[in-house]
Amino acid sequence: MARKTPRRAARSKAKNRARKLPALAKRCLRKARTGTAAVVKGPDKRAKADRKAATGTTPPWTTAEIEEAFRRFQAAKPAPRGELEHINPFTLLVAVVLSAQATDAGVNKATPALFGAADTPEKMAALGEARIQDFIKTIGLFRTKAKNVVALSQKLLAEHGGQVPRTREALEALPGVGRKTANVVMNIAFGEPTIAVDTHIFRIGNRTGLAPGKDPYEVEMKLNEVVPDKYKLHAHHWLILHGRYVCVARRPLCESCIIADLCKWPGKTTTA
Repeated sequence: MARKTPRRAARSKAKNRARKLPALAKRCLRKARTGTAAVVKGPDKRAKADRKAATGTTPPWTTAEIEEAFRRFQAAKPAPRGELEHINPFTLLVAVVLSAQATDAGVNKATPALFGAADTPEKMAALGEARIQDFIKTIGLFRTKAKNVVALSQKLLAEHGGQVPRTREALEALPGVGRKTANVVMNIAFGEPTIAVDTHIFRIGNRTGLAPGKDPYEVEMKLNEVVPDKYKLHAHHWLILHGRYVCVARRPLCESCIIADLCKWPGKTTTA
């Protein structure tokens, strides 16, 4: 009997999970695939709905609704992955630092050549600011980022034996690394169930009512409180991908949303 490839095995697991979903969830997933999950209201009503969401007055989700939402995310994409290209924990750290106020796609255009020249702290520090700038000049704030990449590489060599630390405190002590970057590295590189809140997740938290908050830290704390433990490892990826490709800022694609019937945003109406 032929062995299953990892991709075929993942598809098989996804199908098995889909078979176990309740009838309502299956129907909602089917509607999302066919673009009939919801009808988005006009621009004025959408803007009014977003203003309301920004005040934190969107109705809260029940525990059962949150469980159902993440069950659907898992059924639709059992093993989500981050989109920043990297080779090892160090290049992941650098890629996330470079992605601040930039798109992952833009960073991915610059990093293959950079990481081909330097994929360790030793090589990156030796490369120097000027050469790093040449590699990343298409990325916003490239001069400041080049300076930070050299400085964090030197600090890794001086204080961590050239290894990326696993703790939040040590990561946040590195130049150019904040809480969001630390969360991403801890999650992807070291398998910690952290939830990094970027602009997409911040928008989803407030717009849908899943985790309202006035700043990313509040949204992160709320997500940590409400997301079931069994879903936390992948919660960051499910939410960021949902925000990047479905619950987009200007005109969300509610018609293709797998949680449209659970979402509390008043800028759309769900179909029967």
